[in-house]
Amino acid sequence: MLKLENVCAGYGKLDVLWDVSCEVNEGEFVAIVGPNGAGKTTTMRAISGMIRPKSGSIVFNNEHLENKSMKQIHDLGVSFVTDGGNLFSGMTVKENLLMGALNIKDKSKKAELTEKVIGLFPRLGERLNQQAGLMSGGERKMLGIARGLMSEPKLMLVDEPSLGLAPSVVLDVFRTLKGLTNEGVIILLVEQNVNTTLKIVDRAYILEKGVINGQGTSAELLASDYVQKMYLGIE
Repeated sequence: MLKLENVCAGYGKLDVLWDVSCEVNEGEFVAIVGPNGAGKTTTMRAISGMIRPKSGSIVFNNEHLENKSMKQIHDLGVSFVTDGGNLFSGMTVKENLLMGALNIKDKSKKAELTEKVIGLFPRLGERLNQQAGLMSGGERKMLGIARGLMSEPKLMLVDEPSLGLAPSVVLDVFRTLKGLTNEGVIILLVEQNVNTTLKIVDRAYILEKGVINGQGTSAELLASDYVQKMYLGIE
């Protein structure tokens, strides 16, 4: 389980998050939604160790993360897929996948994991020898998620998976992420695409100007007058 309690974070003297509290339980697919600049990515960076919270606590499976390094957090089973996918554009699809399994020394295990993620994203199997930089936006997004899975994470943090993608591709990516929760992977994503996100995830938090301004199940939020007016354009 992942739990944030009263997390404040930012960059130098710039405060971005104020007393953010949220949690993701085993088998859940949870989102933090909100407008651009709300602090969603900063939340992910604080969880993954890219920045350290100024106060508050971040606990994953009874381990405090707020003072751990990125490597220590990764070794606990946390994988962070940034909006750019953490890809090496000059490397092939296969090379990028193997970079995600650097901590795994067993070659047969790496081969097994490669087969598994190709099963989830068959399009990648057709492009194993293609340079990542020559792929479409949707394919790069899939490769970023697949590479994140190569480390066998217990928790996946996914930043803006819909960014720059066609609606049909967005649904494919979201459905694949949803399927991963059935395999025991805990997923927390951040998104601006509120409508599509709330149709897929189990629960969501609304983050606005660095503050949690609402939470609930997807059904509750989709039925909320505030969400309908502010995010879905329904008066």
